[in-house]
Amino acid sequence: MTATQPPEPPSGTPEDRRRRRALRTRTALAAAAVELILERGLAETTVEAIAERADVTRRTFSRHFTGKEDAALDFVRLDVDHINALLRERPPEEPALLAYRRAVECWLADPANPARHVRPDLRRLLALLESEPALFAAYERIRVDAQEESIRIIAGRLGTDDLRDVRPAVVVDAGAGVLTAALRLWARGSADHDGAAEDLSALVGRAYDALTTEAASAATGTGTAAHQTP
Repeated sequence: MTATQPPEPPSGTPEDRRRRRALRTRTALAAAAVELILERGLAETTVEAIAERADVTRRTFSRHFTGKEDAALDFVRLDVDHINALLRERPPEEPALLAYRRAVECWLADPANPARHVRPDLRRLLALLESEPALFAAYERIRVDAQEESIRIIAGRLGTDDLRDVRPAVVVDAGAGVLTAALRLWARGSADHDGAAEDLSALVGRAYDALTTEAASAATGTGTAAHQTP
């Protein structure tokens, strides 16, 4: 993923119209990929079928995506790009790990650009990751690319070199790891203490609180095991 995008052309120019058409096509292909995989399964879904449902050619599909898994998970790319954009906007005085957590929380609460992960069909797709190795591999590629960009952002905040200083990678691996763990539980249908399906925002909050509790215990040399009920 690139850190910067070329400036948008003035509205109404031929380039602007081409970009809007390309975005509509990409969105239609991604939606078709999700629909077909949930209807037929990954193995029975072909790129040709996705292109046909989106009413475009196979060649057009290849201009946007490398494969059906990449198309179905385009929402992940859009969401992690959103998280990184929000991370860039965090106050410079905010501690790095807290900035990452706040960016994730803003992503989940942004009414102008709602998180795509929480849509029911996309939650169902996330639940397939554990049983579909090819889908999981595509997800991991997107996640790793996003984290590399996050590391560069955190390094900039800290005024350091991410190739020499371990702190940016530690912050991002911890912050993104918490989010990944929460998403995994949520996709599996995690329930709250009353047995109801838990809201993703609440689950993410609990996961980050667990990280800070464990980090504090490690720093003071006290564990949490002694306080757990057998």
